[in-house]
Amino acid sequence: DGTTGLLYGGRVPKDSAQPSAYGTVDELQAVLGVARADADAELGEILVHLERDLWVLMGELATDPSRRERLTPGTTLVTEVMVERLERLIDEISERFEAPTEFVVPGQTRVSALLDVGRTLARTAELDSLAASFAGSAVVPYLNRLSDLLCTLARWQEGASLITKTVDPA
Repeated sequence: DGTTGLLYGGRVPKDSAQPSAYGTVDELQAVLGVARADADAELGEILVHLERDLWVLMGELATDPSRRERLTPGTTLVTEVMVERLERLIDEISERFEAPTEFVVPGQTRVSALLDVGRTLARTAELDSLAASFAGSAVVPYLNRLSDLLCTLARWQEGASLITKTVDPA
């Protein structure tokens, strides 16, 4: 009938903000799974944790705001602790390499390219979630920090980044 069920009851049109937002997060999670399939053990561990976080995030986005009290922090409700964990990971990984000072061309490695696809999907999910999340939700801040983390992970996996500017040989 063109509607979809929400977690803990209720229905919304399939083209409404909530299914759009959690659908984009689902795409993001799938891309992280592909990156994890090619990743080393350390990155794989980071990515599987992020994938599990995205289940929590999708659960929150798939819940009618009037049923928010049924959500469980860290299981179906994104928490500030989850956002802070991303911040710490960004700082930790950033210490392992020299960050480029200019924009880079993605694709130095398959894994870094997939992480960059994830970064763009995280940005789209962040924008989609603005209309789908409820007041006081940590969904949007989580997705914002996740996109930065994925950019950081991509640069780390590249080693040497290819900058967008080229030197004219003439």
